[in-house]
Amino acid sequence: MAQLSKHNLTFLQDLQKNNNRDWFQANKPLYEKNHKEVIAFADDVLNKLRKHDEIETESGKKSLFRIYRDVRFSKDKSPYKTHWSGGFRRATKLRRGGYYFHIEPDGNSMVGGGFWAPNKEDLQRIREEIATDASELREILADKNFVNTFGSLEGEQLKRAPKGFDPDHENIDLLRYKQFIFSRNFTDEEVLAPDFADHLDQCFQAMRPFFDYMSEVLTTDVNGVPLYDE
Repeated sequence: MAQLSKHNLTFLQDLQKNNNRDWFQANKPLYEKNHKEVIAFADDVLNKLRKHDEIETESGKKSLFRIYRDVRFSKDKSPYKTHWSGGFRRATKLRRGGYYFHIEPDGNSMVGGGFWAPNKEDLQRIREEIATDASELREILADKNFVNTFGSLEGEQLKRAPKGFDPDHENIDLLRYKQFIFSRNFTDEEVLAPDFADHLDQCFQAMRPFFDYMSEVLTTDVNGVPLYDE
């Protein structure tokens, strides 16, 4: 079992105060030590995840996002991210949704999942399903385990009904969503606990009913005919 150590969060706090290339280069060995620890942690999470889902991501290292920021189009020219983050891709076109984790000091760590930026076709298909029958989706979102883990569905919403849908539709609250995401935050104490990887995995398992529902919707047409071969 891989565990994150206090010096890992301390490194991120120091980086927040010294977000420049000179400090980073002078502390490169410290970065590499902590990065190696996060890789081991991500490997542990991935191994747990693979026990109950098919995952395309090859390794914990491959799951991690680079610490170097893309500042080309940003007013903030700080060269480094001050957190660790990573994502696990589900395998094949038949499995939709993605798992995400974010490690940041001072209670800013979180786990999340869902559909951050569904393409136009996928969003239309989801809305068609919701307009036809949203009972299964509502049951998933109201499930005790989902609510206790994430609270409620999050994501950007339209102020009005999407084009082509009745503003007075009984499911208009769901039809207005442009994103379908959910998350849970963790304290620093929880992040540093020996069972933190288990807690992440429990959150990932709580996402599965939503992912399975969306996977079925997005891999079939409006008549339920499969769009892809097994």
